[in-house]
Amino acid sequence: MNDGSIYEEAALLLEKHREFFVNCSVIEKKGYGVWPRAREIIEFIKAMNFKRIGLAFCSGFQREAKMLSEIFKEHGIELIGVMCKTGGTDKSVAGIPEECKLKPGHFEAHCNPIAQALVLNKEETEFNIILGLCVGHDSLFMKYSEALCTTLVTKDRVTGHNPVAALYLKDSYMKSKLGL
Repeated sequence: MNDGSIYEEAALLLEKHREFFVNCSVIEKKGYGVWPRAREIIEFIKAMNFKRIGLAFCSGFQREAKMLSEIFKEHGIELIGVMCKTGGTDKSVAGIPEECKLKPGHFEAHCNPIAQALVLNKEETEFNIILGLCVGHDSLFMKYSEALCTTLVTKDRVTGHNPVAALYLKDSYMKSKLGL
């Protein structure tokens, strides 16, 4: 696309986020090939001097959320965590058909990514981390989060939460799983 106005607008918007953008590159350079993503996030938070960090996590990642919280605590960073099932409302209340439940006929709390975002907004978090939210739920969380977000873990139940593995194996083991 050669529409110069898009790049002019992007430059103006970038100016509003200059410190954030520069620190992204500073952290990339310092940790390139050395730090795991969790450490990059920690160092970025420190570079930005953020104090209130939100964690939107999937109920299936409670153990990982606890581990992350412990690591962050060692770095003097406090996490404000909100699990996806917050509110404890049955899927049927959200309009999800009974046959789409994992156990039809039983109570099953629906994920509530908008509520997760609203809780963290109310807590006035400065930066939010996504840990394993479902496809689409992550999108809704990001849409309603007032703070900028990053993703630590992308959920993929088939690849051990390593979705790029399916791309690497598209011509072999994952071919049928990708519908090819």
